[in-house]
Formats: sequence, C-alpha cells, structure tokens
Amino acid sequence: MLKNDPPIITQESFNNSISEVWKAITNCEQMKEWFFYNIPNFEAKIGFKTQFNVKSENRDFLHLWKVIDLVPNKKITTNWKYQNIKGDSNVTFELNEDQKGTTLTVTCEILEDFPQNIPEFKTESCQAGWNHFIKDRLKNHLQLL
Repeated sequence: MLKNDPPIITQESFNNSISEVWKAITNCEQMKEWFFYNIPNFEAKIGFKTQFNVKSENRDFLHLWKVIDLVPNKKITTNWKYQNIKGDSNVTFELNEDQKGTTLTVTCEILEDFPQNIPEFKTESCQAGWNHFIKDRLKNHLQLL
C-alpha cells in the first residue's frame, strides 16, 4: 500500500437501517463479533484512541487507531497505524440510505507508504481483507439482527 496508489474502496448494501449499521460499526461489543474480537474498547468520539494486537503468521501487528472525524449515523474516520511499522492511513466508513436499507462505503487512504516486503501490506491483501470484513463478516452479522 503506497501513498500514490488510489484509495482502496469496499462498498456493500445492507437490508438494515442506518442506525443498525452505525451501531454495528461503532459499538465495541458488536465490532468484536464481526471485526476484531480483541478490540479492548471503542468510542465514536473525535480524539478517542485504542490499540490491540493482531497476530499473522510470525508477525505481530499492534493496531493504533484514533478517531479523527465523525458525523453520527453518517461517517466515521479513523487514523490507522501500526506500532514500530512505517506507514499511515485513514479509514473512513460512510453510510448512505438507499432503497433497500443502507449502503456502506469503506475507503482506505494511504498517507505514508507501508513496507512492501510484508505481504499483509500489499494492496491486494488490503482489498481482500476489507472485502472479507465488510462483504462477509459484517453482512452476516447484520443479517442476524
């Protein structure tokens, strides 16, 4: 994932209200069910910070998140970095009402290049990860509500 690459965008429609989707993407207990099970806490509040570790093969990725923009029930942007790894990004979740319910667009914008020698930081890996989380995990979670 490089700064000069176009943003990574994942979009999905849900048969749920905006408030239901908003709660799923901002309520820590729900986020644990479809996103990362080990998020210790999360608040949809500008300036809120959290961190948690994700293991992948022999590597640890200590996620460092900070909420930097917020329009309740519409949009939340989190700055997304990893401890001791170069690279910086912003991830925006944006909700729009549509005829069937809600469309969620997730945009990952790279602010500083990530190391290209780490497979998880390849653009294809990032796109596949967002597709998995949004189109599979979140979709399944919301269908159970």
